[in-house]
Order: sequence, then structure tokens, then C-alpha cells
Amino acid sequence: MTAELPDRAGQLHLAARLRLVEHRVRRAVELRRSADPKPDDPFRGLYLSEEAVDRLLDGRAPSDGPSGADEAELLDVELAADRAEADGARLPLRALARSFALTPLDVELLLAALLPDADSRFEQLYGYLNDDVSRRRASAGLALELVGAGPLHAAARAALAPSSALVAGGLLLVEEPERPFLSRSLRVPDRVTAHLLGDDTAGPALRRLLVPTTGLPSAAAAELGAALRTGVRLVYLREEPGGSAAALATAALAAAGRGVLRLDLAALAAEPAPEQALARLAREARLCGAGVVAGPVDALVQERSRLLRPLAALPVPVLLTGRSGWDPEWADDSPLQLAADRLTAAQRAQLWLDALDGAELEGGVQVSRVLAPFLLTPDQIGRAARSALRQTLLTGGGPVSAAHLRAGVRAQNAAGLERLARRVEPAVGWDDLVLPPATAAQLGELALRARHRDTVLGEWRMRPGGGRGRGVMALFAGDSGTGKTMSAEVLAADLGLDLYVIDLSTVVDKYVGETEKNLERIFTEAAGVNGILLFDEADAIFGKRSEVKDAHDRYANMESAYLLQRMESFDGIAVLTTNLRANLDEAFTRRLDVIVDFPVPAAAERRSLWDRCLGRDLPRADDLDLDFCARFELAGGSIRACAVTAAYLAADAGRPLCTADLVAAVQSEYRKLGRLVLAHEFAPYV
Repeated sequence: MTAELPDRAGQLHLAARLRLVEHRVRRAVELRRSADPKPDDPFRGLYLSEEAVDRLLDGRAPSDGPSGADEAELLDVELAADRAEADGARLPLRALARSFALTPLDVELLLAALLPDADSRFEQLYGYLNDDVSRRRASAGLALELVGAGPLHAAARAALAPSSALVAGGLLLVEEPERPFLSRSLRVPDRVTAHLLGDDTAGPALRRLLVPTTGLPSAAAAELGAALRTGVRLVYLREEPGGSAAALATAALAAAGRGVLRLDLAALAAEPAPEQALARLAREARLCGAGVVAGPVDALVQERSRLLRPLAALPVPVLLTGRSGWDPEWADDSPLQLAADRLTAAQRAQLWLDALDGAELEGGVQVSRVLAPFLLTPDQIGRAARSALRQTLLTGGGPVSAAHLRAGVRAQNAAGLERLARRVEPAVGWDDLVLPPATAAQLGELALRARHRDTVLGEWRMRPGGGRGRGVMALFAGDSGTGKTMSAEVLAADLGLDLYVIDLSTVVDKYVGETEKNLERIFTEAAGVNGILLFDEADAIFGKRSEVKDAHDRYANMESAYLLQRMESFDGIAVLTTNLRANLDEAFTRRLDVIVDFPVPAAAERRSLWDRCLGRDLPRADDLDLDFCARFELAGGSIRACAVTAAYLAADAGRPLCTADLVAAVQSEYRKLGRLVLAHEFAPYV
């Protein structure tokens, strides 16, 4: 064996070691034949002749074990292996022996069991030596004989015990337990054989539990990698929203010089025999010199301790990930605990560019700016980028636009929040809003906070203490119809986010404690979604606390106190709307980042609202007087309702829309709002 061919060095080393076993097998066959009165009997192995009985009772040993020549050749082989490893070659047999702490005797037994799988010629020879033509694998007795150990050699027999390095490590199967020990068959699993021959592909039973992973090098990963090199074996990485514990764990294992097997705990929990799956995982990790990244622990509900305890006890580095705190009941040992911080804007932008793989970007598109509001893990970024590239196929495969990128991100939103809120895909923009300059400026400030919160609160560390999150909270206050909900939709469109309108009927519950549970579900689901939460008519649940006079008051105040705490730790974007700002508890308003007041529109703004609500497709009469309609003090929502009513009147009359239709619609809206309808206000159109 030489080191000039490092790719073949492992196979050459294995072949050389198997040749030594072959020599012993041939010598054992020759000795057996010399002591056999009828070595060519075609029925040998099917019956016992009188001569065979006499030979067995005489107790003559058929083999004397390895010879001095074998040991000399073994020394030459291993010296050549030393030189190959010094030149950088990887020898799977040697690496396996080190990883599983095998003794030289263990290695010899493994090779004796492996020989029929490596060379089919030895199946018949093993059948001959077993005195049974149907038993073509090494028996325990034959393996002990080939390595020069007698059947009463306690240490050699212990190497085949269930607790031995070979058997417990899954390298060797001792089958047929109903037979006497010496006649039990030994089998090397196919996966171990494939590994020794240079194939590092995990078996199908294990592959369905593994998911791809990518590392994200960082200072934290380098520090954790150094800790792993010192022998740290159990780590728990708590993931913050927008962070990636799996990426940190992967990079740390790479820094420690190890490969990675990323285990999906939800898939493990669905396995009918998870203990066997963990045994396969441990063997694979030791074969490949890898560590295990397993998560999220939150995917395990009722079986955390049952599955995490054996997982944490695996004889390889295990890095568990999750969003909940560590429970000491999950493992016998205490792990090294670290926080996996959210990715920086620069890291996310680079991941996006890598995932887009050189795809052409539409002119003027700045990935870092377009995607700044989105909190995605590396896995989600990869999926979102592929989704964005598929979106370009709808436009003939052109360059990737900002709309394509945002559509890819929205495709990653989980459906869990949609069971608790109404999802609105924004379809309006800033041009659709008619607001006073001061109100528009406040909305712009809110968009600015949402877009740059990671930079200011994260990288620049401007976040206050006390467990405060990186969320952005806003209050939209104003009369009904002044544009609060529409402004939230415009804000979502500007940031490329979905809008989730919280249905208060699914939140408020008459039973004590249930409202808090419903809100917790909403906030938990929202943590994994890139969207804006809209609490419409928020004073229903964010109202003022009152003096405690009975149990109802006490529980109502507890509900408000819970909301105060939960809002502080929220990492997303939430908008509260109210018609009566005075009804909100002052403790809530103190925690708000932006308060936007929506006044009733002035005459000039009402004129613009009338024009926009009528649209461009509705036919208008030449003498349509929108200045007259702007006299009526109506909010934008009411103007929109009047425009729709007038359109129906024009459609029924079969003519273009005229001022009389608008005036009739305003009168109808006045009655709906409970206002007085005075004829002189509507003259001369009535």
C-alpha cells in the first residue's frame, strides 16, 4: 500500500488486512482437511460419520491461530498505514477503530466477520469450517479460532458480548440467540461494510430522519467549536426569533473539525421504534466523525424526556436546539447553554445573495433594504429564494424584482396564525391614502422603525433591559372610517408583509384565564410569521384597569397585566386601533412606540377622497360636482360607502354617475349614521 493514491488508500489498507484473515482461513481449511478422514465427502456438513465423531471426541485443535509470519506482515501493513495517514490519507478502518475505541482483538474479529461480505469465495470455505454448508458466515466459535483465541478465552468471548464495543456500537450483530454461543452467526451490517469500502451515505431508514443544514460562521460559532474540541458533549442552543440555532450548531461543529447530522425531532417522535433509530444515528455519527444537531425540542410535546434522555446520552457531541428554556428533566447531565441570537441584517443579505445563486436582480433592487423587515432563518431564506426564482417564471423568466422577493417570503408564513386571525394580502399603497401631512409623517416614522429595528435595537443595542423584545407597537386612534385599518394595510404593503387582523371573537372568552391562553397562542404563532398584527377595536382587550370591587374586576386586571408583560417581550409588529383613545390603559400607551391620530378629513381631503373612491372605470357625467359633495363632513369610510351606493343608483338608471346620485347616497349615509337630513343642505340637488 502506498500513499500516492490517497483516495484508494483506505481500500488498499482494508484489502491488506483482509488478506491476513484470508491466510488464516486457508490455513484453517488445510488443517481441517488434514485431520478429516473424508475431506471430499459430498455429504460433509449434513451428517456425522463415525470417524468424525472420534475426531471430535479426541479434541484436536484444527488451527494454531496467527503465525509469526502473519504478525510480521501485519506490522508491515500498519507501518504503511502510518505513512499514508501522515500524508493526509483517511483510512476508514483505522478511523473506525479510534472512534469506537476498538482493541486490536476487536478489529480482528470484525474483519473475520466481514470477509464473506468482501469476497464471496469465502462463503463456501466458512460453510466448510462451520461443518454446515448452509452456514456461510463466521460463527462466534470460528471467529475466535481465526483470531487465535480458544473457546474458553474469557476476554475474547467478552468482545462479542452485548455490552462490548463491537456489539453495543452496532458494528457487529451476533444473531440466532437461541443457539449456543459458539455457533451463533456474526454479521457486519451493510452500512458498516459500505463505510469501510468508502461509502459515507447514510441508510434510507436514517435519511428520512435527517434534514439538510448550512452553517453560518461567526464569533459565537468559533467559541462553541473551541469548547467542543475540549470535550464538551452536550449543548443546548436557545433560539431567538429570527435566529438560527441549527446554523450556529453546524458552524460550531465545522469549527471543531466534525461533520454534521441534523436530526428532525418531529420525525423521530413519529418513528415506531425511536430507540433503534437513535442507535443507527449514534453509529452513523461515529462512523463519519460527526456531531448531532437535533431540534426543535418544542416539536416534542408529551415525549420530551423519553426521547431527549437517550439522545443526550449518545457517545457523540449532541447540540439540541429549541425556543423554550432548558428543563433539567430532559437529560441526566447539564448542558452548556447558549443563546442563538438573530441574524444580523448583513448576514441575512449575504444568505439571500448566496441562495439566489447569481440570479439577475431588477435594476435598483437592493436586497438588504427590501428584505430588512423580514426575520427568516437560513433554511427559510433558502426556500424563500427558490420560491422567488419560481415567481420569475410567471413573467417569462426575467430578473428578480422586489415583488418576487416579497412573495417568496410570504410563502414561508406558517398557517397556524390564520386559524386565529384573518389574513389580508395588502392591495393598496401610499398613493391610495388621503391623510393630513402630520398623520402621513407619523406613518412614515412607523415604517422606518419597522424597517430598521434590527439595526437600532440589535446591532446598536438601543433596546432597554427588562426582557424587552425588538417589537414595534403602534396605536391608531381616530373616529370610525378615518383610515386606520387601511393605513395598517398600506404599511404592510410598504414593508412587504401580510396583515393579520385579530378576530376578537376568537380571543375574548368568558371563562377565567382563557382569554390569556388565546392571546398567548396568537403571540406564539406570530413569532414565526413575517406579518403585522392588527388588533382592531383594541380597547375591548386593552382597556383601563379598574378598582377591584369583586372577583370579576380582579380577573379583568390580571388579564390586562398579562397583556402588558406579553407586549413587552413581543418581537413582531403590532398595530392597535381604537375609536376612543381615552379608554386605553395608560400603561399600554407608555409601551407604544408610535401613536398616530387620524382626524376627520378636511374639505380638501374629502374632495380627494371622493375622486379616489369613484375610481377611473366608473362613467361620470360631465357636470359631476365633487366640490359640492366635499361640503359634507364625512370620514373616508363613509365616503367610500356613498360612492358604492351612488354607483348602484347610476347602474340602475343606465347612465353615467351624476351629482344627484352622490347626494342621494349621502342622504342615505346620514340616516345610517343617525344624523339629521336637512333639505337645504342638499339643495339644489333634491
